[in-house]
Order: sequence, then structure tokens, then C-alpha cells
Amino acid sequence: MMYLGIDVGSVSTDIVVLDEKLNVMHKLYLRTKGRPIKAVQEGLYELSKYYKDSDIKAVGTTGSGRYLTKVLVGADIAKNEITAHAIAAINLDREVRTIIEIGGQDSKIITIENGVVTDFAMNTVCAAGTGSFLDRQAERLEIPIEKFGEYALKSKNPVRIAGRCAVFAESDMIHKQQLGYDVSDIIAGLCNALARNFISNVAKGKDIKPKIFFQGGVAANIGMKKAFEEILNMEIYVPEHHDVMGAIGAAILAKEQIEDIGKTSFRGFRIYDMSVKPNTFKCNGCSNMCEIVELKENDINIGYFGDKCGRWSRVAV
Repeated sequence: MMYLGIDVGSVSTDIVVLDEKLNVMHKLYLRTKGRPIKAVQEGLYELSKYYKDSDIKAVGTTGSGRYLTKVLVGADIAKNEITAHAIAAINLDREVRTIIEIGGQDSKIITIENGVVTDFAMNTVCAAGTGSFLDRQAERLEIPIEKFGEYALKSKNPVRIAGRCAVFAESDMIHKQQLGYDVSDIIAGLCNALARNFISNVAKGKDIKPKIFFQGGVAANIGMKKAFEEILNMEIYVPEHHDVMGAIGAAILAKEQIEDIGKTSFRGFRIYDMSVKPNTFKCNGCSNMCEIVELKENDINIGYFGDKCGRWSRVAV
């Protein structure tokens, strides 16, 4: 039996399949491109080449599009990213105490004691240091993002770059280029600035203790890993599947959920070939005036989400 985890974010949609022992059997990274339904459908189509509906024992979703995806695929559980990333890390190593997670559009820090999340914080204002910001800078420098970290490690004299926000960081980097600094030194300086920005803003006031996991797509950048290690003076560990830890956590949570409810609600891989469209309306049931999202498959209602009280999400369809 397999367990399916889906992490739908603003930049990427990550999908994993775990076996009974929670080993990663399959993982997919897809660009969301503002079309989460299409991204999920593409992922399910790819997986349908390897698995049958009956192979999937439970499904979990996470990320900003978790509720939409839960209705779309018939997931058994939808959990926030903090819980999903923490569960994935704890399952991998019970000694983990701190998680630094940097994805395409956001970053977060999670602290853990005795296998339980004790605190967390997310960036809410600035995108400096996120994957999309680094992608833009790599494009400006005409360097593949996959090589960004290697360039940083070649640096002998990292330049000082203002990292308080994405605008200042980019402006300062351009200024250093115009002054003729070596590209490796500029990239190393950028990594250091972004790591400083994370520690002084996202991680401000947090008790950072080892063992530290670095998760999310940006963890592939060895320049960022080195920058964090130098600032914190601690070793940073990058899990093998660092880029899909949220999806792994969702699959693990689904496994735990199905042990309680007994049978999955998974609607099957056929979803990839269906025409699914969302529609919104306001609920007048109370003063909250929730914006409800109704999902229709081939003009047939398949579910609702967006309500705070559960009035609509409990409606049988």
C-alpha cells in the first residue's frame, strides 16, 4: 500500500508517494504557475503510469492550496505547512530541534522539543532569500541557479550586500557589479546577506538549537547552507528529500489519519482527465460572511471549502 502527499504552493506543487515503511518511492516537482488544479492533474497523470487507484491507501495535502486540493483529489487530511514539515523532519530524525525552511515565495523557522513543535515564525513582508528572488538574481547574472552555490564556495572575499529587503539587496548587488567585483564574491555576499536577513527577521527571538535541518528548494544551494553555518556557528543538515519535505509530511499524516477512519476518500487518478472549475459565493449564515469556494467537476458539484465554521465543508456531495 502507498501513501500520497501533495504540497501545493504558489511557486511549486510537490507530490510524493511513500510505501508502508515511509520510504519515498516517487516524487514530482511541478511549477504551479498560478494554476494549482492543472498542476495537480498533471502530477496525477504522471503517477497513473506507475500506480493504480487501489495502490493508494491514504492521501494528505498541505501548502497554500491544501483545501482546494483536498476537495479535488478526495484527500483524507489537509494540514498546514508547519505541521507537515515538522512531522517529516521528526520522522527522519528524532534529534532535530530546529527547521529552517525556505521555499519559492516564503520562509519559515520551526523549533521542536521532544518531538513537538514549540514555536514557529514565517516571513510576512519581504521576499528576500526566497527561491523566486534567488532565481531572479541568477537570471540577472546569467548563471544557472543550480550553479549558484558552487560560485559562492569559490569566493575568496565575499562583498557586503544589504539584505534587509529584496529591493535593497538587488540594488546593492547591481551596484557591486558596476564596481567590478568578482561574480563569485557577489554571489557569496548575497548568500550571506540573505542568511543574515533570515536570522534577524524570521528567526528573531527564536531559540535556535542543534540539530538543525535546512528544508525547501533553497536548501539545494550550498552557498546558503554555508552562510547559515557561519552565522550560527552550528552544523546544518540538508535531508535527502529536502525539496519535498512538506509533501512527505502530508503523506505521513494521511497514514496516521487512515488508521483512525479506516478507508480513504481518494477519488482516483481519473481526476487528471476531468474538467474542474471553482466558483465562489458569500455565505450569509453569520456575521463572518465567509467567501465559499465551490468546486465543480464537469458541472457536477464535488465539494466546498473556505468556511470557518464547517457549515459548507460538511455538506455531502
